[in-house]
Amino acid sequence: MTTPDTPPIGAAYPFESRYMTVKGHRLHYVDLGAGDPVVFLHGNPTWSYMYRNIIPYAQDTRRCIAVDLIGMGRSDKPDIGYTFLEHVDYVTRFIEQLELDNITLVGHDWGMAIGLQYAMRHPGKIKAIAMLEPQALYPNAAWSDFSPPEAQPLFQKLRDPAEGWPFMRDNSVFVEGMTSTIINRTISPEEHEQYREPFRRPEDRKPMWVFPNQIPIEGRPAEVVEAVNARNEWLTSSPIPKLLFYATPGCTVREPQLAWCTANLPNLTLSDIGKGFHHLAEENPHAVGSVLRRWLQQVND
Repeated sequence: MTTPDTPPIGAAYPFESRYMTVKGHRLHYVDLGAGDPVVFLHGNPTWSYMYRNIIPYAQDTRRCIAVDLIGMGRSDKPDIGYTFLEHVDYVTRFIEQLELDNITLVGHDWGMAIGLQYAMRHPGKIKAIAMLEPQALYPNAAWSDFSPPEAQPLFQKLRDPAEGWPFMRDNSVFVEGMTSTIINRTISPEEHEQYREPFRRPEDRKPMWVFPNQIPIEGRPAEVVEAVNARNEWLTSSPIPKLLFYATPGCTVREPQLAWCTANLPNLTLSDIGKGFHHLAEENPHAVGSVLRRWLQQVND
């Protein structure tokens, strides 16, 4: 919620770029501060740029690392499948090459799903988890469980074997829709260009298209359903601190998802950032950053 004392939302990306080679391809990341690591993972169709106004809240006391998923942001864009499990593999190798421990994961959308998969496989390295509008909290048994309901026709079209890829390739629907459909403020032309930049070439829009096809709905894709179910066996029994940011009306997290989290996730803290949709780090980054800083002090000190 904006007040006269709320700082402006900065458009600049004031970080030094770093690169790490993973499986023969470069992953772009930023690495600031010192202390126990906080790993920031973005979702679709964003990149580490989304955390530019949140990282400053944590970097005074933590080592803040924000990586661009393979095929997104300033990372390389090889000819691979860009499936959920491929992303998990790249992020896992990235974390391993940095030799991180005592990790707090901060993830948005698919970034959180990817991070949780890493956490399930390496629970001894995880200190806490902070979630912003996470994707794939649990498999959707039917399309009627998909959130948000009003987006079902779009996602069904994107999953159509004939129509889906040409529609995303030619329209860049998630990036172009950021200004009007899933964000609760008017982003500036400069900010919008930052999100357009990684996907200027139509052929580079494949990751944006694959992610909707990886959402576990009606038992498909089977490997994602299996992975999410296995992850939730761990997540719903793990006592590690968890923080869930949500907004009203929200997008991937609305009443059913909030109810599921409240009923199933131990040691959970909820943080309502007010009015918002999906891109919480753009809609109210200072609220997110302030709560994150206080929570990190509580759970990690």
